[in-house]
Amino acid sequence: MEKIASFTIDHLRLLPGLYVSRRDRVGAEVVTTFDLRMTRPNEEPVMNTAEVHTIEHLGATFLRNHPVWGGRTIYFGPMGCRTGFYLLLAGELESREILPLVTEMYRFIRDFRGEVPGASPKDCGNYLDMNLKMANLLAEKYLKVLEGITPDRLVYPA
Repeated sequence: MEKIASFTIDHLRLLPGLYVSRRDRVGAEVVTTFDLRMTRPNEEPVMNTAEVHTIEHLGATFLRNHPVWGGRTIYFGPMGCRTGFYLLLAGELESREILPLVTEMYRFIRDFRGEVPGASPKDCGNYLDMNLKMANLLAEKYLKVLEGITPDRLVYPA
């Protein structure tokens, strides 16, 4: 079998950033998958499942309710390696185009207090596995990357 595209990226050179992972045609439409890489693969500790789960709930809620991007949001969820998230949006997009959206979302996550949306036994299959404080801290750390992002952190390393 051929390697899938995400396994062809040099993870030894990959830094936290905001990357276009792939573009797929679905009929006449294009779906762009973004790699929101929050930690340096194989160098930094991975995120624990509780904070990943919390970021997923907060990020998905933020995106689906966004006045501009809500209707173009297809999916937001964690990478299996727990070093970041995938965001799928309708349209042929570049990282720089969605940088304001992702920055706004991570500010929302950093500043969120209170009950995590969907964190109840009726709404979630693992509602106890949440860590809002750590999600706040990880969002703050990633915001520093986003707010000072350089062009090399918007395109995968060659």
